[in-house]
Amino acid sequence: MNKVILMGRLTKEPEVRYTQTSNTLVASFTLAVNRRFVKQGEERQADFINIIAWSKIGEFCSKYFSKGQQVGIIGRLQTRNWEDDQGQKHYITEVIAEEAYFAEGKRNSNTSSDPFAASSGETVNGNDFDISSDDDLPF
Repeated sequence: MNKVILMGRLTKEPEVRYTQTSNTLVASFTLAVNRRFVKQGEERQADFINIIAWSKIGEFCSKYFSKGQQVGIIGRLQTRNWEDDQGQKHYITEVIAEEAYFAEGKRNSNTSSDPFAASSGETVNGNDFDISSDDDLPF
């Protein structure tokens, strides 16, 4: 079984590109994931993990994720290699996102680009549901 579950903060805005052959959206970003244990007297360490999100998940990530935001990613680990023009071999390990989630509450600013941001008592209409700012949201 190949399953990875990560929670971390984006180190920069997701980068979006499209494949040449099928014009499929691909979003890539890096998550800073804190290590669980810290030895006394040491600073907390983080691992910087490359994430690739394709199609709809990539579109979601590029639209709603931003630098510094804490997010959850569920996906699979992938390794690949290639040879550059000088004949040098390169290896990379990355996580292919299969699910993406918000992992912190919405920010206090009503001027954010958050699609669910609403002033007190205001309702935001979505495709299949209504969300009121009085509702308890899971993110």
